[in-house]
Amino acid sequence: MSPPSWRDRLLGGFKKTSDRLVGNLAGLGTGRLDEATLDEIEEALIASDLGPATAARIRDRLAEGSFERGMEDLGIRLIVSEEIEKVLERVAKPLATDAARPQVILVIGVNGSGKTTTIAKLAAILKADGLKVILAAGDTFRAAAIGQLRTWADRVGVPIVSGAEGGDAAGIAFEALKQATDQRMDVLVVDTAGRLQNKRELMDELAKIRRVLGRIDPGAPHNVLLVLDATTGQNALSQIEVFKEVAGVTGLVMTKLDGTARGGVLVAAAEKYGLPIHAIGVGETVDDLRGFDANEVARIIAGVETFQR
Repeated sequence: MSPPSWRDRLLGGFKKTSDRLVGNLAGLGTGRLDEATLDEIEEALIASDLGPATAARIRDRLAEGSFERGMEDLGIRLIVSEEIEKVLERVAKPLATDAARPQVILVIGVNGSGKTTTIAKLAAILKADGLKVILAAGDTFRAAAIGQLRTWADRVGVPIVSGAEGGDAAGIAFEALKQATDQRMDVLVVDTAGRLQNKRELMDELAKIRRVLGRIDPGAPHNVLLVLDATTGQNALSQIEVFKEVAGVTGLVMTKLDGTARGGVLVAAAEKYGLPIHAIGVGETVDDLRGFDANEVARIIAGVETFQR
C-alpha cells in the first residue's frame, strides 16, 4: 500500500478543525442573515479558533447586501475559505536559505512542541536540497533532548555538535558555528532550551547564544524559528508573544497537525502577528514537514471539498 499523499495527510491533519468549524456553522445560513444570525456566525468562527479579527472580517463580508436573503451552509463556508486564504497567503513563505554561508538558524519553542523532531525534518529537507547541514544540541537542560537530536542526526545523516547535560549552550553553539565555518557548511541549525518558567533566565541564555555567535558572524543568527504545537490552540498565541519579546522571532513552524489539533490557530497566528509561517507538520515521519498552499489549507479548514486552481 502506498503512503498517503500530502493532500490526504492535510485532510486528516485538519479534520478536527474542519469538523468543528462546519459543526459550529451548521444551519446558521438557512434563513435571512440578520444581525442576530451574523452574530452567531461570528461567535462560531471565534469558537473555531480563527481569531476575533478574522471572524469580524468574515461577518462584515457576509453582511454585504448580496447576502441579505440568506445563504446555504456551503456558501458561507466558501466565503470563510476565501477570507482564510487572504490571511494565509500573506504568511505562507518558504524558508530562504541564501542569507549567508553558513546560514545560522536558531530554533526555539517550549518543551513538547515538537522542536527537536522539527529540527531533524528541517535538516532532511535542506540536505535533500543539496545543502551541507550541521546541527547543534543547544538544549542542554534536558539529557533526553540531546540524545534525541543525536539519534535524529544519525538517522538523517548530518553531523552534530553536542555536549553533556547541564553544559554551556552558548559554548556548544559557538563550537558548532566554528566547525560549520571551517568545514564550509551551508546551514547550521541550533536547538535551544524551551523552558518558560523563568522568562528572564531564558532571555539571558538566548542573548548569550546570540553574543557568542556574533563573535564569528555578526549577522548570526540569520533566522529565529519558533516551533508551535497546534494542539495547544490559543495558548500558541501567548507563546508567540513571549518568544517575540525574548528572541526576536523571524518565522513560525506549526507542528502536530495530526487530526487532534486545533488548527484554526494557524489562521489566528497569521492574522495577529503576520510572521512568515515557513512550514507545517502533519505527522512524525521525516517527510511530514512542508510548506503549504494557502488556498488548499483554507478550503480544507473551511470544509470545502473541491479546490480552486
